Order: sequence, then structure tokens, then C-alpha cells
Amino acid sequence: MSSREFKAFSMLDNLMNFFLRHPFFRILRILAVLYVLLLAVIYLFQRKLQYFPDSSIVPTPAGNEFRGLETIELVAPDGVRLANWYWPGSLPTTLVIFHGNAGHRGHRLEWLADLHRLGYGTFILDYRGYGGSEGSPSEQGLYMDAETVIRWLKAKTNTQLVYFGESLGCGVAVEAACRIPPETLILQSGFASGGDVAQNAYPFLPARWLLTDRYDSVSKMQAIHCPVLVIHGDQDSIIPMRFGKALFDSANEPKEWFPVVGANHNDLPWVGGKEYLKRIDSFLRQHLKLK
Repeated sequence: MSSREFKAFSMLDNLMNFFLRHPFFRILRILAVLYVLLLAVIYLFQRKLQYFPDSSIVPTPAGNEFRGLETIELVAPDGVRLANWYWPGSLPTTLVIFHGNAGHRGHRLEWLADLHRLGYGTFILDYRGYGGSEGSPSEQGLYMDAETVIRWLKAKTNTQLVYFGESLGCGVAVEAACRIPPETLILQSGFASGGDVAQNAYPFLPARWLLTDRYDSVSKMQAIHCPVLVIHGDQDSIIPMRFGKALFDSANEPKEWFPVVGANHNDLPWVGGKEYLKRIDSFLRQHLKLK
């Protein structure tokens, strides 16, 4: 090394040492370490951030308006006990409800009653960890729970099955439709991929890459060939409508897109009101050839 090169190297080394010892760069190093630790904690405990179950036991509703509704207990192949409601209707069709992320089936009772008044039977399951069901939620666990319910309905009833996903339940309904095709599929407040939702919720993190339970529905839609109705509120602040539209765009024909003006994520059936119920009823009667 020449003396000139040595001097240049020494100057560069001194400059680097100066910057590395500077308080600003020390702060940056500390922040970088804290950020990596934060990512590690989020990765390890991500399901605590992803799922919000209410594990409370849900009683069977009392009163004449809920006559015929019964609690059904099923056991998944891995031994997890699942609590569910089955409410037969006057029509030969059962809506299999895969509910959203938070709460349990009891929080959807009014919604179920509105759908039941149209004449449809309803079966709503509480996934593992929800509503008195055993276990803890995971993507593969929820898929197993859905398949358990569908196989029971096929064995015990003689009705057409419609899969009805709500929010997180859309990911479950799509996978279930790939495994055991339904007559029709309804997806409400859904998403193309769980990674999109996670990244939208945590824009300061590489959430899409950290996620283990991905619910990658958009890649599965081409395998589904039944009629599909996609419903989304145009004011949805949790799962923006563009995610639901991407799910709709990936679906095969025949399909219908139903944006509910003014609806957020959790109030969609009530904001949609009579038009919401009329659109669902019309879609089902058309494609199931109901009188």
C-alpha cells in the first residue's frame, strides 16, 4: 500500500470512527436493535395480535322467536370440541356461517334471525377458542373446524349448502369451498390475502412477511366454480373495500358485486337493511332455483 493510499485509508477510518461514536449514530443503533427485538416479539406472539376470540360459553337462546334453534357440539379430527348453533329453515337450503374475527356466535344472533326469516336454515360455528369451543385459533385449525361442520351437515341433513363468510370467515369459507364445493358462496367484508390486511393495519412493520396464518384467498378463487356474491361496505375502516374488490375480481363467473353505501365493517347488515337482505335472497333464489 502506498503512503498516499495509507493516508486515505486512515482518513476514512477516522471518519467512520467519528460517525460511529457520534451520539446520533448510537441512537440509531439502539433504535435498530429495539426494532429487531420488536419484530421478534411480534413474530412469536402474532396470533395474539391476529385473533380476538371471546371464549365465553354461549347459551342456547330462549323464546318463541328462536324456536327450533339448537346447540350442536361436534369434535374435530384432532379432538377439539366445537360449539355451534343449527337453526333449520322452511327452505331446503342451509347458510353455513363462518363468522368474523372478534366475539362469538352469540354476537351474531340478530343477523342470524334476519337471515332465518327469509326461510333459510342457518348453521353458525364457533371456531376453536371462540364461544365455548376448545383450543386456540390458527389458520389450519379453523379450516379443520369448517370441514368438520360441513361433513356433519352433509351426513345429517338433506339441504343445499351455501357458505357465507364474514370478514376473517371469508378466508375460511374460500378454503372450505375448495375442499368441499358448496352450491353458492357469499363473501362479506372479505379480503384477497391476510397479508394485505396485516400490512394495512401495521404499515410500519414488514407485516406481510412476518405473517404465518396468511388466508391467501385470491390464489384459491380460480378453483371455485359456484356462483359467488361479494358484499362490502364502502366505508370499511378495517378491511378497505379495495381488498374485497380484489377478491371479487379474482372469482370466476357467475359472480355479483354488492357495495353497501355508507357501511363500515361491523354495521354492514344494519346499514344495508332491507336492500341487503333482498339482494342476498335474490341471489340465492336465482342460482338455487328456489320458489
